Amino acid sequence: MSGQVSELLRGVQRGAEDRRRWLRCLRRALQSKETQQEFVRLDGAVRTLVGLFTCSLPDVQLEAARCLHELSHSSDAAVAEACVPVTSYLLTYLSGHSVELMELCLYTLGNLVVESEVVRKKLLPQGIIPVLASCIQSPHEAVLEGLGYVLSQLLQAKEAPTEIVPLVLDSILPQHMLRLVCSGLKFGTGAAVEFAWCLHYIVCSQTANVELRSLGAVPALTSFLCDIASVISQSDSEGLELLICPVLRCLSNLLAEETGCEVQPQDERLLVALFIIMQCYLQQHPFMVPESLWLLNNLTADEPFFCSALLSMDLLPALLQLLPHSQTVSMLVLTVLCNIAEKGPAYCQQLHQQAALPLLLHILVVPDPEVVGQCLELLYLLFLHWPEVAVDFVRQGGHQTLEQHQNTPELQERVRALLDMALQPLGASVLSSSTALSTFS
Repeated sequence: MSGQVSELLRGVQRGAEDRRRWLRCLRRALQSKETQQEFVRLDGAVRTLVGLFTCSLPDVQLEAARCLHELSHSSDAAVAEACVPVTSYLLTYLSGHSVELMELCLYTLGNLVVESEVVRKKLLPQGIIPVLASCIQSPHEAVLEGLGYVLSQLLQAKEAPTEIVPLVLDSILPQHMLRLVCSGLKFGTGAAVEFAWCLHYIVCSQTANVELRSLGAVPALTSFLCDIASVISQSDSEGLELLICPVLRCLSNLLAEETGCEVQPQDERLLVALFIIMQCYLQQHPFMVPESLWLLNNLTADEPFFCSALLSMDLLPALLQLLPHSQTVSMLVLTVLCNIAEKGPAYCQQLHQQAALPLLLHILVVPDPEVVGQCLELLYLLFLHWPEVAVDFVRQGGHQTLEQHQNTPELQERVRALLDMALQPLGASVLSSSTALSTFS
C-alpha cells in the first residue's frame, strides 16, 4: 500500500503533462480509508496537494480540489487535521467565479468540520462565518446547498451555542436562511432543506430564539406551512417531507418557550395545514405524524384559540382517528386532547359530544402503561369539568376496564382516584345493583 501511494505522489509531482492523469488516479485511490491515512502520513504529500490546489492551471486546480474532497470524507480526525493547511485557501476560493470549484470547497469544508474540533477552531478565526455570509446571496442553487451543508455541520458542533451561533446571529445569515427556506417551493428544495435544519439547530441552541422571532420567523414559517400544505393536497408530495420536517420542528420549538402571546400565530389555516400533512404522509412517511402532532401540542398547550378552532372546524374526528396508530402518536393525541380538556367545561362538553369516550375506552385496554396513564389524565379532566362523562363511562362499563389496572404500580393511585370520581352517586346511578359496586369497595 505504501509503495502504491508513494508512486501516485511521485506521479503527481512530475511534469504538468501527466499531472491531471495522476491526480485522477490519486483521487480514485483516496476513496479508500487506508489510502487516505497513508497519504497524509507521507512527508510532503498534503503540501504537494495544496500547492496544486493553489496553482494557476484551472484543470489541475479542479482535480486537486477533488482529491482534497475525497480526503475530507475520512472519518479519521487525524486525516481532517492534516488538511488544516488548506482551510484558508478553501475559504479564499469561495469568492471565485467557478461554481464547481466553490461547490467542492464548500462540501470539503463541511466534511472537515464534522470530524475535527481542531479544524473548526482554525476556521472560526479565519473568518468562515463572514465568508459564508458573503456567499448566501449567490444565485446558484448548488452553491447555496453546499453552503447550507457547511452551516448545518458547524451548528451541530458541541461548541456551537457559545462559539458559533453568536457569530451567525451577528451576520446576515439568519434573515437570508429564513428567506431561502420560505422560498423553497419556488427555487428548489435542496438548499431550503439544509437551511431549515440550520434554523432548527439554532433554535435548539436556546440562545437565539428572541433574535429569530424578531426576524418574523414564527409568522414566516406559519405562512410557509400553509403554502406547502396547499401544494401537497393538489399534487405529488414525495420529497417535500424532507423540507416540512425541519420546518415543523423549528416552529414547534420556537413556540415551546414561554414568550408571551405576541408570538403565537392565530391562524386557523395552520391547523388545516397540519391535518393535510398528517393525512398525506400517514402511510408513506408515518414519522411526519408525530412531528405534526408535536406542533399541534405546542399550539394548543396554553392557547384557547387553537383549541376552539380545532373543535369548531370539525377537526376532532380526524385527530381521534389517529389514536390507535402507534404508541408515540397515541401519547401525542392524548396530550392534545388534555390541552383541550384543560380549558374547562365547554371544551369537555364538546369532546364528549363528539364521541371521544368510546375511543378512550378502547385505549384503556392497551397493554402500554404510559398510554393508559395519559388516557387516565384525560378522563380525570373530563370527569372533573363535565361529570356527564363519568355517568356514560360507568354506563359503558369503563369502571370494569379500569379494574384491570389496579395492580399496575404506576397506575394504581390514578385508577383509584378515577373510580372514586366515576362511582359517586351521579356516576353510579346507572348500575343495576349495589352488588356491582362491591368489587370497588
